[in-house]
Amino acid sequence: MSPSQWDFPVELCCRPMAFVTLTGLDVVYNAVHRAVWDAFCANRRADRVPISFKVLPGDHEYPKCRTKRTSYEWYIPKGILKTGWMNKHLNLVPALVVVFYELDWDEPQWKEKQSECATRVEIVRQSLQGRNTKVAVVLIQKKTPLPPGEDVIASERAAALCNACDLSGKSLFVLPHTDHLVGYIIRLENAFYEHAQTYYYTEIRRVKSHKEYLNKTTHQLLFVRHQFKIAFFSELKQDTQNALKNYRTAYNLVHELRAHETNMLEIKTMAGFINYKICRLCFQHNTPLDAIAQFRKHIDLCKKKIGSAELAFEHAAWMSKQFQAFGDLFDEAIKLGLTAIQTQNPGFYYQQAAYYAQERKQLANMLCNHEPATIYPNPDPLETQTGVLDFYGQRPWRQGILSFDLNDPEKEKLGILALQLKEKKVPHSELTITLLSNAVAQFKKYKCPRMKSHLMVQMGEEYYYAKDYTKALKLLDYVLCDYRSEGWWTLLTSILITALKCAYLMAQIKDYITYSLELLGRASTLKEDQKSRIEKNLIKVLMNENPDPEPDCDPVSVKAAQKLWADRVSLSGSNIFTIEVQEFVPFVQCKAKFISPSFHIDSPVQFDIFVKADCPHPIRFSKLCVSFNNQEYNQYCVMEEVYQKSETLESSIQETLCLIPGKTKKFTFKFVAKTEDVGKKIEITSVDLLLGNETGRCVILNWHGGGGDAASAQEALLAARSFKRRPKLPDNEVHWDSLTVQASTMIISRVPNISVQLSHEPPALTNEMYCLIVTIQSHEKTVAKDVKLTAGLKPGQDANLTQKTHVTLNGAEMCDDSYPALLTDIPVGDLQPDEKLEKTIYIHCGTVGTRMFLVYVSYLVSATIEGKEILCKCHRDETVTIETVFPFDVTAKFVSTKFEHLDKVFADIPFLLMTDILSASPWALTIVTSQLQLSPSMAPVDQLESYVENVVLQTGESASECFCLRCPPVTTGQGGVATGCYVITWKRTSAVKSTLVVNTVITLPHVIVESIPLHVNADLPSFGRVRESLPVKYHLQNKTNLVQDVEVSVEPSDAFMFSGLKQIRLRILPGTEQEMLYNFYPLMAGYQPLPSLNINLLRFPLFTNQMLRRFIPTHIFVKPQGRQPDDASIAAA
Repeated sequence: MSPSQWDFPVELCCRPMAFVTLTGLDVVYNAVHRAVWDAFCANRRADRVPISFKVLPGDHEYPKCRTKRTSYEWYIPKGILKTGWMNKHLNLVPALVVVFYELDWDEPQWKEKQSECATRVEIVRQSLQGRNTKVAVVLIQKKTPLPPGEDVIASERAAALCNACDLSGKSLFVLPHTDHLVGYIIRLENAFYEHAQTYYYTEIRRVKSHKEYLNKTTHQLLFVRHQFKIAFFSELKQDTQNALKNYRTAYNLVHELRAHETNMLEIKTMAGFINYKICRLCFQHNTPLDAIAQFRKHIDLCKKKIGSAELAFEHAAWMSKQFQAFGDLFDEAIKLGLTAIQTQNPGFYYQQAAYYAQERKQLANMLCNHEPATIYPNPDPLETQTGVLDFYGQRPWRQGILSFDLNDPEKEKLGILALQLKEKKVPHSELTITLLSNAVAQFKKYKCPRMKSHLMVQMGEEYYYAKDYTKALKLLDYVLCDYRSEGWWTLLTSILITALKCAYLMAQIKDYITYSLELLGRASTLKEDQKSRIEKNLIKVLMNENPDPEPDCDPVSVKAAQKLWADRVSLSGSNIFTIEVQEFVPFVQCKAKFISPSFHIDSPVQFDIFVKADCPHPIRFSKLCVSFNNQEYNQYCVMEEVYQKSETLESSIQETLCLIPGKTKKFTFKFVAKTEDVGKKIEITSVDLLLGNETGRCVILNWHGGGGDAASAQEALLAARSFKRRPKLPDNEVHWDSLTVQASTMIISRVPNISVQLSHEPPALTNEMYCLIVTIQSHEKTVAKDVKLTAGLKPGQDANLTQKTHVTLNGAEMCDDSYPALLTDIPVGDLQPDEKLEKTIYIHCGTVGTRMFLVYVSYLVSATIEGKEILCKCHRDETVTIETVFPFDVTAKFVSTKFEHLDKVFADIPFLLMTDILSASPWALTIVTSQLQLSPSMAPVDQLESYVENVVLQTGESASECFCLRCPPVTTGQGGVATGCYVITWKRTSAVKSTLVVNTVITLPHVIVESIPLHVNADLPSFGRVRESLPVKYHLQNKTNLVQDVEVSVEPSDAFMFSGLKQIRLRILPGTEQEMLYNFYPLMAGYQPLPSLNINLLRFPLFTNQMLRRFIPTHIFVKPQGRQPDDASIAAA
């Protein structure tokens, strides 16, 4: 039996479609017929009816129909389902035979053509004699037919043709060969489909009619057969619901059959077929849960039906095929849109199929373990006369025998022997690997990494059993990292054992060494004796000798491997193997640790290398070397021993590089760092431990960084979480878990032995030359050479601060934008021990804000380390934060000559500018002078002088000035006019005389200037006296280029009598003024309102008396009558 014996037949797995044969078409030599055939077959879309077409000659012989039984009384069936029945109805017996004939309605030789057509139909009927197959005729015509009823000749000739061919009108069709051929073909197909439906319905009725003749005593098999046929015909009819219903019934009937070893295979075969059909239809109906439930039921019912114990491997093969077929169905349904999940996907079914394939192999190895001399039976009991079985699931040597008693036991034995010998040749591992590969693909698709890894291990083992060691090793190596990372040590050990066998059988030296190293390590769960054997083999390989074979290996493969190992020894090639330890868990652990996270340049760099071995016996290494990111240090960190190659295991434990199992060994290294590495990080890039020597084979165990392997991170985490108390160890030993890797250190400059002090008076004031005194004193025992000072704004601050901060050593000149914010490497010279020097730094801050300033002093000094003299560069830096503030707040305001606030001024009318200087400095400030710089649009009324010269302002004190100004007429119309600048020259009171003064420029606000048509001012004494005359003169000035008509009136006041014009109308020429004189006579003492002067300008009605009140006084102080001394005292006051 070939492996394909268990595959389902093609006719079972395909989708059943109605079978229709086309006759009368010459598709080779007739172009019209070829076009018709292509329209039927080519590019069939899913929306076309499900029909299987086949072109056959008109006289084709169809399978003969048996004589119909009228009674089943004495009929004993020989099996359930014939092997050719499904194929017969799918591909041999048509539901409809279509006869194509070229004939037009207007054919001149109509009679002869009609007769020929009838003959062809009769030939077809003769070949189908006894079958219910339908027959139809299609006339291929050149012309497009007229609509029904319009062509009388066509109707008459069609009726005559139907009578001649004994056809109904529904079985005659016309096919015009025109441009719309495909459309006509689709309509023909639909008509054919209806005829096929009728045929299969008739067949179902025919099979059902047999039931009444059956009895359950002798016709159990026929019940199953007929039910299966009904279901299959229903599928051909595309009635899948009824097909599913009948398949379920057939399935139940199969399991009602009496089972025995002799018919167990037939029952299981039919049960498998029917189960496949049920599951396929459930998936097709989009009811996957029903399919899964049916399959589980099927497995539960059949898994115990093993059959003959001598052929138990057949049951495993059958079970494997059931799971594989369901997995295929499930996968196909997913491709058509079904959604699967992690816990329910085809991978589980492929996995189970692989499990039964492995079981099949085990049973085959056990049951087919014949002597080599056993020969295959002759004649072959598995051969049949026709080459195929008559019924599915029956034995070739007893076909059709349903008796439970074996008539010919000897023949049975030969048949079983033949099956066993055939099974022995089956490539079981290949079958298993294919199934496992399918399962792995599914689990990868549904993101099940652990299931994927588990099955890949099984695939690797199957490749190992199939002696494909290269693929086995590749798969096992791929999954090893997963099991290492998750800490599955038992599983890891098992996989490593298989991998080691593969490496041995292929004589892969590096792989053999790598797996041996790990199997000797702490992750391995092997016993000590097994580890000892592996360790001895490892030493043999390192000594360039052949290792002993691994246990349980195939003897033939071992012989081939020994030859390969011998060749490896004789070949001269590279005998040095570098193994990256980070990727696995070897028997040696390594941790590197710098004693300190940083070292000063004047002290040696020290670090320890801790090494621990986990192998059964002490082992001796030949060399330990450490590599750094700066390779110049590598030469200082090497430890090497020379010994004979035979001493790898038999060495003295006193040797430096001899490791005792379970004991931690420490190696200390030190070296002097290079001065150019100050400020840099020194990193251990790798630690190499050499096992073996150049005369044999040498293995370099390479740890990246400061050590650690694939299990170190997990072990460190567990150790950190553990509350277990560690036992006390002797002083020279340490707990391995308590060691941490410190693979890098910083080289920092020598500790400076100088002091830097900063003296200043914060805060800094805007634009002043702020003085910062730096005092440097050396406390070194030798001369501090090449002392340099860097001072200024600390880098990395706001760019705006950098642009507005300037530093200089020269305080005699004011800084501008050309000065830097940081003075670098100012040479100071050498400093003797205890010598002190001062440097004054001047800082100019153009804006307010907080600034951080840096003072950095560097120098060189000689030092001796480990007998080596080096020149150390030392530095000390100090930072200071200085706040910059405004020295004072300056306010400026415009008032009238009456000291009233002005929002705007009038052209050519004097007004006052008042400035107020408020000190905001915590230190006393001296205002050297002040200056008013007027813009061209402003003019002073009198001489401009400073009234705050040399005034000293303490914190919170203020000084004020007042200036009388006038603004000429503005020609540009309404708008703001620039006033100018107010410059204050100042310095700190505490500053020395040579300190530069600071000019602070205050931009004065703009003022709105308006023109006025008439200006009025009054001349009157500063006070009056009761009952004494008070002369008042009013000046009315025309400020326009027009003649002004002015109405003037004076309203009396209760406090005064007056003489003068009470009401008058004047005319004032442009640019001239008019004087009006009044004598006021005070009646009451005190601050009294003057008689009110009212002016009305006829040309300017907007000029109001309220505007007038700004220019002339409205009140005056009147003294009471009294003695002269009192008057004098009041005047003085």
